[in-house]
Amino acid sequence: MSRTAQRNGANVPRRPGEEGGELHAHLHTMRLSSPSSKAPTDALSPDICPVCKSSRYLNPNMRFLVNPECYHKMCESCVDRIFSQGPAPCPVAGCGRTLRKQRFRRQTFEDIEVEKEVDIRRKVAKVFNRRQDEFNSLLDYNNYLEEVETVTFNLLNRIDVADTEAKLAAYASQNADSISRNVTLQTQETASLEAREASDKEQARLRRESARREEDEERKEREEGKQEILDKLAKGDGNAEAIARESQRVVLKKSTARRTAAERQRQQQQSQASDPFGNDPTNGAADPGFFIKGLKPTTKAEPEKPYDAFGGITDKKNFYVLQDYYEHPWLDSARTDRQITAGGYDVKEYYARTLLEAFAGLGCFIEEEVAGRDMGSSAAVATAGAAAVAAGEGDLKIDDAL
Repeated sequence: MSRTAQRNGANVPRRPGEEGGELHAHLHTMRLSSPSSKAPTDALSPDICPVCKSSRYLNPNMRFLVNPECYHKMCESCVDRIFSQGPAPCPVAGCGRTLRKQRFRRQTFEDIEVEKEVDIRRKVAKVFNRRQDEFNSLLDYNNYLEEVETVTFNLLNRIDVADTEAKLAAYASQNADSISRNVTLQTQETASLEAREASDKEQARLRRESARREEDEERKEREEGKQEILDKLAKGDGNAEAIARESQRVVLKKSTARRTAAERQRQQQQSQASDPFGNDPTNGAADPGFFIKGLKPTTKAEPEKPYDAFGGITDKKNFYVLQDYYEHPWLDSARTDRQITAGGYDVKEYYARTLLEAFAGLGCFIEEEVAGRDMGSSAAVATAGAAAVAAGEGDLKIDDAL
């Protein structure tokens, strides 16, 4: 049958399932006119700016920026054009939030919801940065983490945002000291970890260089040993087997010494490579919902005392005051007698020792000494003889070894 006849509606055998041509044509028309079959609109396309409708197809160098205030995406030229003169409302229809140019940045994640969640979690983590060692038990720390997750959930799902933001700001202001200390500690730990990783990399590099150098030296010594054996054999000095054994012994000795030195150096490198906080009395409670339970009570560290070389022992006299001068005829003559002062003797030493001996017994209490003497046979006494002397039973006799 010709094509003309087919166009004129001649009887054409149909395939199974094509009965009812009018219904089939109607369904085909509905499929073509379905909204789902339309190309995506400009607003939904990830390569078209929703403000100026510029397409990345026409401008491959176009960059999109987002603002964490509303997370609406727009091209860099629109940001420069709209926000260069200062803060302005968001140009996206239905938003109206005031945005600033310095807060625009490139989008890190493809999904904007993931970008938003990461920013919110980072914001909450800067305030709630308590550490596990600040809590009395693991249960208290888990309860604290649950409270932090509740705050994060409210901010992510826009639940009581104003109230949650106010509580977050109140907690941050009341626990500023604790937050700053934990930030400092985290910075120190990060720096220490980076330094440790750099040290490990350097040690690994040194070990690789040492192993490569050791292999080169061993190969060089082996070649020198072979050449030495050949030279001796060529000269014909001695037995060939004796020459080979002697050369092997020398090579083995050098190899052992080199490995010992390398092991010693490796141990030295490993030895060189080897590195409590106050809380606010209110416990950061802006209201009962933000009360953190289980924090360890902390006390302020006492100021460091000045260094004492004598460990607290002083020459202060408790029962008398030593004067610089005492009037007495004998003391007056002793001060001017050359036989006494020629050797460097000072009269002050005399009356200082005299007063010390006179008042020495005032610090002794007989009752305490008797009570201590009754405990002379305890484990604090070294021997039975010492216990007997301490109890007053007799004198301890020690033979003179000389």
